[in-house]
Amino acid sequence: MQRRAGKSGTIAGTIAGVSALGMAAVLSGCGLSQGSDDVTLRLVAADYGDSAANSSEKYWDKLVAAYEKDHPNVTVDVTVLSWNDVDAKVKEMVDAGNAPDMAQIGAYADYAADDQLYKAGDVLSIPVEADFVGQLADAGKVRGVQYGLPFASSTRLLFYNKTLFEKAGLTAPTTWAELAADATALKQDGVKYPYALPLGSEEAQAETMQWLLSGGGGYTQTVSSYSLDSAENVATFGWLKNELVGKGLTGPVAPGKLDRADAFAAFTNGDVGMLNGHPSLMKAAAKKGVKVGMVPMPGVDGPARVSMGVADWMLAFRKNGHADQIGDFLDFVYSEENVLDFSREYDLLPVTNSASQVMSTVKQDADLQPFLEELPLSQLYPVGWTSWAQVSAAVKQEIGRAVTPSGSPAAILGQLQTTAATAESAAGE
Repeated sequence: MQRRAGKSGTIAGTIAGVSALGMAAVLSGCGLSQGSDDVTLRLVAADYGDSAANSSEKYWDKLVAAYEKDHPNVTVDVTVLSWNDVDAKVKEMVDAGNAPDMAQIGAYADYAADDQLYKAGDVLSIPVEADFVGQLADAGKVRGVQYGLPFASSTRLLFYNKTLFEKAGLTAPTTWAELAADATALKQDGVKYPYALPLGSEEAQAETMQWLLSGGGGYTQTVSSYSLDSAENVATFGWLKNELVGKGLTGPVAPGKLDRADAFAAFTNGDVGMLNGHPSLMKAAAKKGVKVGMVPMPGVDGPARVSMGVADWMLAFRKNGHADQIGDFLDFVYSEENVLDFSREYDLLPVTNSASQVMSTVKQDADLQPFLEELPLSQLYPVGWTSWAQVSAAVKQEIGRAVTPSGSPAAILGQLQTTAATAESAAGE
């Protein structure tokens, strides 16, 4: 396939809902040829909404209608599933030999390793491929080749309840010691969760990574090896166990039993003094009348030098062909207008430089600018490693035990390192 210098504008297509013919294509597992030039593409996408009112179905419906005007011969059937189901459903489809043409999900590395995906350069026009934010594009690479197309991103900041802080006469912390001192004062004022530490199975890998980075460590030490049991990481979890959890500063629920969603809900109810949060928490808190302050994650001696970044991915599967049609549609998906619409609707950061430049300068997006400033300093999960899914699952399952009264950070992190090393070795075979 020849690379396109820009949007071709030559591929005719229509995006429509699932029709009888479209359903036949879904069931048959291949693109439907309605005529000599007609193609049906299937896209399975995750739902970023928190209610029917802002379901991602509405975003895709609007995008569909706009694309339909200029493309009468391509039908794109979009199926939106919850985050609880979408990754598993796509895997089920792929394992059954019924891969969709595109999937917007949380991981891509396994499919890339199995040679099931188009390279970014096989489908996207050169300007669109070049517009991805640099570290997000790099995170989408396996062995130096980009397969994962970033679709949504966010960074994390330390959120604090301004009302509770003002009542206690506190200022936002910049160091771990200041965070612990603020948490102590909040506890004395009767705050239920002075610092909410969600190390439950829902998203423990995120809270863990944020703290590891703030302590000068992380999940990986080199481009090819894990370092979960590094001295820095052991010290970080030792501090959490002794200075926060052990002193009763993390609330009534044991960190290993506290999920992110429950921590966020407690924050919006005014029961949390501080926690790590992403952009969507701003809107949820505002709806409940909680006044929010946000600062970079504190570190040992000052604000952490590196923040945690997160990205979700668009995948283009090779199973059914249609590289040109997929590419033309994705060029439209990644246009500046559509990226901005999605990012603003769901309080997420844009994955393209062009949309990021707009957001960084207009008043409309002022609330997201602190997160945009953190993005160039952020580090993402090692999503390009096929072992990461197994390692992430192990962290979710085990890391909460490191801060229990009888838990040993060194022992738990050592066990996780063994799991990680074994998984990476198996992935390389």
